[in-house]
Amino acid sequence: MSGVDVTALFLGLVSGRRGHFRLESGHHGRLWFDLDPLFAEPRRVEPFVGALSASLRPYEVGAVCGPLLGGAFLAQLVAHALGADFCFTERVNAPQADELYGASYRLPAALRARVEGKRVAVVDDVMSAGSSLRATYEELQAHGATVVAAGALLVLGSRGADFFAGHAVAVEAVARDDYQTWEPHVCPLCANGVPLEDVAAPGVY
Repeated sequence: MSGVDVTALFLGLVSGRRGHFRLESGHHGRLWFDLDPLFAEPRRVEPFVGALSASLRPYEVGAVCGPLLGGAFLAQLVAHALGADFCFTERVNAPQADELYGASYRLPAALRARVEGKRVAVVDDVMSAGSSLRATYEELQAHGATVVAAGALLVLGSRGADFFAGHAVAVEAVARDDYQTWEPHVCPLCANGVPLEDVAAPGVY
């Protein structure tokens, strides 16, 4: 997908809102994307899935894992492209107010033994702070998997990517863009009294 503004193409598939949002990671940001429609038209997202699959192929993974919802949809498509197994994690608790990276994700019991000893790629549709991918990584590690790559269709900012780099896990992205978030105690939107919307609440992703 070289020679085109890949970020602009990707953002054309989703809708976003500006405001003051508490994200799943616990950070605050001024932009939130509604990713639910992303996989509603598979043909539109197919070029991005193909590009991510190609970038993950050299890692020779035996399984691809993604957090529900969008990450799991993406993981299934990438796993099929790579001829790898597919697995997913699901959120079992939401973070508390002002808690950073408090969300937990778990593999279904039937999948835990299937990841043991495997090279795994974790993927999500978008990674910013990387809350769901971090939790998925930790869950896979706990069940004997070796996570060798983290992938996303779009990586926003560097918080999530920096975490994986610090754990010697390669990060692959179809597109990257700047994205500013703040810890709650230094959030300028809070300081200016902008109402906060909690998009990390149960049922809101």
